[in-house]
Amino acid sequence: MTDRQKTWHEKHTASLSTGQRAADLMRNGMGSWPFVGGFIGFMLIWAAINTLALATNSWDPYPYILLNLLLSMLAGLQGAILLIAAKRQDAIAAAMAQHDYDTNVKAKEEIELLMAINSQQLEILQELKELATSKALN
Repeated sequence: MTDRQKTWHEKHTASLSTGQRAADLMRNGMGSWPFVGGFIGFMLIWAAINTLALATNSWDPYPYILLNLLLSMLAGLQGAILLIAAKRQDAIAAAMAQHDYDTNVKAKEEIELLMAINSQQLEILQELKELATSKALN
């Protein structure tokens, strides 16, 4: 990015490790409606194949013990991935809050400076008005 300055968020995103990027991608994927729809479809197909094949050709007959094992492992992984991503989001929110605070402090200083200049200008105007009134009376 040569033609403009990078924002804080762009710099932060560029500094992410491969694991952090993977956690964000997985969080964004698992937290979406396409994932939910695909997951429900997968479970329905699994149940249909293993129910229609009956006990002879099915690899996981009813009550789908292998499917339950896969779902338990998926839930465990999802929990860990979501916690990793949430921890990163908390760090981002804290950094952005600090940036906002620093910006507000700087803006306050600049506003106070402008108010001081404005007060000086008002004092000068008042003095000029008094001078003009006194000369008009003389």
